[in-house]
Amino acid sequence: MNQQEFAGRTEAVKARLYRTAYLYLGNEDDALEAVDEAVYQALRGLKQLRQPDFFETWITRILINACHNELRRRKRFHPGGDDALPDTAGPDAYEHLPLKEAIRRLPEELRSVVILRFFSGCTQAETAAALRIPQGTAATRQKRALALLKLELGEEEQV
Repeated sequence: MNQQEFAGRTEAVKARLYRTAYLYLGNEDDALEAVDEAVYQALRGLKQLRQPDFFETWITRILINACHNELRRRKRFHPGGDDALPDTAGPDAYEHLPLKEAIRRLPEELRSVVILRFFSGCTQAETAAALRIPQGTAATRQKRALALLKLELGEEEQV
């Protein structure tokens, strides 16, 4: 893949990358920085992309790593964690506060699956590839996360 094709494909997935970063980080500025960093790292490592068909999964994985780096940096410089940082408004349906807080409280492995599947529009196979887990594991984590969210948001079946 040449740089021109890289630029075109990156432009095509930029909104999806931003949405994913915003959901991980909860802050517009940090999300934009994470996307910029991911694109930069992807361009630097373009020769490592063996199969151009998996470009979206590859760049999404790079973005997830950039988001994790930012979250680690936050913990180092803000001992109170994510709760110590102010939240800013973003352009997503994710702004519905109970859902946002419920997703934030999920364990990392479950939160990643939910963000990629339902907010970034990844298929189950793309989610599994981006997280480097088997597809069955992604399905199990998705099911577990949805059950926890349903329970937390008070939508369990009344018997």
